[in-house]
Amino acid sequence: MSSLVDEKVRQAIGILQDLNIDLWLTFVRETRGGGDPVLPLIYGLDLTWPSVLLLSKTGERIAIVGRFEAEAARRTEVYETVIQYDQSIQPELLAQLYRLDPKRIAINYSMHDVHADGLTFGMYQLLCKYLETTPYLSRLESAENIHRAMRGIKIEQEITHIRRAIQTTKDIFERTFEFIKTGMTEVQVSDYMHSLLKEFGVEPAWEYINCPTVNAGPESSVGHVGPTQLEIRPGHIVHFDFGVIQDDYCSDIQRVVYFLRPDESKPPHEVQHSFDVVGEAIQLAVHAMKPGVTGNAIDCIARQLIVDAGYPEYLYATGHQLGRVVHDGAGILGPEWDRYGDTPNYLLEAGQVYTVEPGLNVPGFGYLGLEEDVMVTTNGAEYLSDPQKELIVK
Repeated sequence: MSSLVDEKVRQAIGILQDLNIDLWLTFVRETRGGGDPVLPLIYGLDLTWPSVLLLSKTGERIAIVGRFEAEAARRTEVYETVIQYDQSIQPELLAQLYRLDPKRIAINYSMHDVHADGLTFGMYQLLCKYLETTPYLSRLESAENIHRAMRGIKIEQEITHIRRAIQTTKDIFERTFEFIKTGMTEVQVSDYMHSLLKEFGVEPAWEYINCPTVNAGPESSVGHVGPTQLEIRPGHIVHFDFGVIQDDYCSDIQRVVYFLRPDESKPPHEVQHSFDVVGEAIQLAVHAMKPGVTGNAIDCIARQLIVDAGYPEYLYATGHQLGRVVHDGAGILGPEWDRYGDTPNYLLEAGQVYTVEPGLNVPGFGYLGLEEDVMVTTNGAEYLSDPQKELIVK
C-alpha cells in the first residue's frame, strides 16, 4: 500500500496548496490503542511514542518519531525527512515549526466529520502545552477541509480496489441466491455467506456478527443487527445488507428476494409496487448526483418520492460515502437533522463514492431496501455496482 500512501500524500499537499494552508500537523501515540483515522492514508503503519507527521504546502514531508520506529518510517519511502528522538518530541517539533514558520497550521479535530477528528483531547492538551510559549498556538485550525477533500475524492487506485470489492460482493450474492430456500433460518444463510468470505479471502465490511444482515419477513429487526433463528417462509421478503473489505477497501450493497406463496405465480402487487418505488427513488437520486449539488438535495429527491408514494419516510440518510471504511468521507446524502451536523450541506465532488439506499417497510411481508454504490464524475454519476432492477423471485 506504500504507493497508495504516497499518492494520497501527494494529493494532500495539492489540497494544502488549494486551501492556502501552510502546514498539516498530525499528532499521535500508541495508535494500536485507537489511532487517528487518517493514519492509514498518510502513513500506513502504527506509531508508538508520541509522533508528528508534517506535510507542508511547499511539498515537504517530515516524520518525527521515536528512535525505534525511525527506520520503519524511512522504509515507507513516503517521508523524505525522518527525525528521531529519545526523551521528548517537543524540541524537534519546535525546531521544525520555527524553521517552516507556518501562518496556518491544520490539526485533526472536527465537530462534524468523525474521520477528521482523530486528535484526542489529551493529545490536543499536550500539543498546546508544547506550543504555549510560541506564536504557533494561536495559528491552529481544524483540518476538516483537508480531510474532506483527501478522504472523499478517491484516486484511481482506490476506485480500482472498491470495484474489486463490489465484484466480489456480487459474486457472493449470486452464490447465496442459489443457496437460499424456505425453511432456512437467518443464521443458516449468514453462516453460508461467512463461509464464502473465507472462500474468497475477504473480510466483512463491518463487524462479523452483523455482516451480512439478513432479514427474513416482517418480524425481523432492520439495521446492522445479527441474524436470528427466524425462518424464511413463503410470502417473505428477505433483505440483505452486506459488504466486504478487499485490498483494504469496502463495498456496501443491499439486495432483496421474494419467496412466492403456493398460490402465487408472481409477487403480490404491494411487494412489486414497493420494489418499483424504491428502485425509482434510487434512479432519480443517482440521475441528480453531480458536482456542486448538496447531499441534502439528493436526499430530498429520494425521500420525497417515497413519501409521495404513500410510505413513511425512512429514518436514516439516503447515502454515505464509501472507501477505506464502509462509512467513509465527510459528506452524506442526508436530511438536515441535528445528528448529521453540517454534513448534508457539503457539496458533491467528482471522485467521491456514495451509497444510495432508500427503503421502506411492506406490512406483512418485510423490509424492502436496496443499496447501490455510485461514483460522482464530472458529468454526473455512474453505478459501480450493477443495480438491482428486478425483484428476485424464488
